[in-house]
Amino acid sequence: MIERIAPVATTIAAVGCGITAGVLLAFSVSVMPALRTQPPSSAMFAMQQMNIAIVSPVFLTVFVGSAAAATIAAITSALSGTGARMLIVAGAVLFVIGCFVVTMMVNVPLNDGLAAADPNSVDGIRTWSDYVTRWTRWNHARTAAAIAACAVLTVASRR
Repeated sequence: MIERIAPVATTIAAVGCGITAGVLLAFSVSVMPALRTQPPSSAMFAMQQMNIAIVSPVFLTVFVGSAAAATIAAITSALSGTGARMLIVAGAVLFVIGCFVVTMMVNVPLNDGLAAADPNSVDGIRTWSDYVTRWTRWNHARTAAAIAACAVLTVASRR
């Protein structure tokens, strides 16, 4: 039974990591650069709205589901002795630590701080200036982790 779960969970995790990587990449290559061209108060307000919109059932299902599937794939492949278990564990670690944990420990707290700031105040503009730099840097990191996890899990699923 466990040996049947590992390949399914690995495939689900690989697809979810790829979808997540695409969403995060879009922020890194288009959304954040575009926001940097806007007046700080407008950019800040727009990002506050995006942070509300992203917490949707569809995105949360993909994001949390990918972390869960990667974890299940790692555990079941390790228990069943799947030949690609080291790759599966590596892919799971890349996604769970490099993307999921970074999101929860860094990006979400930054989002919460931005949500509490007034876009029309001096303090709000200062918050935005710090936010856009730090959030974007960490978004690049979690994007790279999600891409790497997708690649590793895809290779593992073909073995």
